[in-house]
Amino acid sequence: MGRVAANPARHGLPHMPRGRGGECATLDGLLEGVRGGRSAALVVCGEAGVGKTALLRYAVESAADMRVVRAVGVESEMELAFAALHQLCGPLLDRLGHLPDPQRDALGTAFGLITGAAPDRFLVGLAVLSLLSEAAEERPLIWVVDDAQWLDRASAQVLAFAARRLLAESVLILFATREAHADFRGLPELALGGLRDADARELLAQVVRWPLDERVRDRIVAETGGNPLALLELPRGLSPAELAGGFDVPDALPLSGRIEDSFLRRMNGLPAPTRLLLLVAAAEPTGDPALVWRAAAQLGLGIGAAGDAEAAGLVTFGARVRFRHPLVRSAVYRAASREDRQQAHRVLAEVTDPRVDPDRRAWHRAQATSDPDEDIAAELERPAR
Repeated sequence: MGRVAANPARHGLPHMPRGRGGECATLDGLLEGVRGGRSAALVVCGEAGVGKTALLRYAVESAADMRVVRAVGVESEMELAFAALHQLCGPLLDRLGHLPDPQRDALGTAFGLITGAAPDRFLVGLAVLSLLSEAAEERPLIWVVDDAQWLDRASAQVLAFAARRLLAESVLILFATREAHADFRGLPELALGGLRDADARELLAQVVRWPLDERVRDRIVAETGGNPLALLELPRGLSPAELAGGFDVPDALPLSGRIEDSFLRRMNGLPAPTRLLLLVAAAEPTGDPALVWRAAAQLGLGIGAAGDAEAAGLVTFGARVRFRHPLVRSAVYRAASREDRQQAHRVLAEVTDPRVDPDRRAWHRAQATSDPDEDIAAELERPAR
């Protein structure tokens, strides 16, 4: 989370997370192998906030000469088959015609591009492997999958199938997950723990700028277990008196819950239009800015709402809509009332093209209602077939 240089970007260097030199060296080695024509896969494991996303960001910034495609697992999409795979394969579908007919048809059916019987997952896996090979012929390719613990099962199985069979395609697949994923068993793993005490104290000093009693500092480091995001987020907004006892209180939430609460405190100070825009962005898991802005226009939200959210350090609106951390997205979504969540999904369904993305439109419509609806049920059944 912290950086070893004040602003490495000015020197064209990737931002190296504090205390993660060994892990970054591992990623550097994999990237060099990909540049040399080898392929690899790696599963980065660790608790929420421990720095998995920061390591993925380092890998992306270190791969400026490669093609990078990213996806994020979303808890609410876990029952939507091939949802995550669609995020990854979407930018590569211009090469679908280069695949053997059975593979092309299997992948096309999985993504609703053609009609047909439910595709054989073995053929879908072969199709993804072939698609990776085709795409990497132009230049090395990296697939980055964050929050992989929330992948839908169909996507997880296909991605693991492809990752185990990569050889010399110049492809790197990186997964980040909170706990060991059964479908990724056998793939190389990189387990992330908390920072060493010295690095944790230096990181804490970035947000606690007043003199802090040594015993209090050590207690905070111990309570967070050296978790970088916790060290950066939990002290925000707390006074010296409030920090004097550390973070530990009776019946405290788990660490991830306390980090989410920290983000919520920041969000609750924002204007209502900004909070609504954040909810729309959290309910739209692909990060498509055009879709988010069409939904925002329907709700009468202007560009100013985005500026407030970015100024608070919660999200970035650019070529993609990116939350600072997956816990920001989950905090925003879970804190909203059921009525507000339904409104966000209802508007997103209205602005989603039923011809291009019928399954996602149906999913948004289903999330927007709490009563049985035959029309929505039929719309859900069509892509399911």
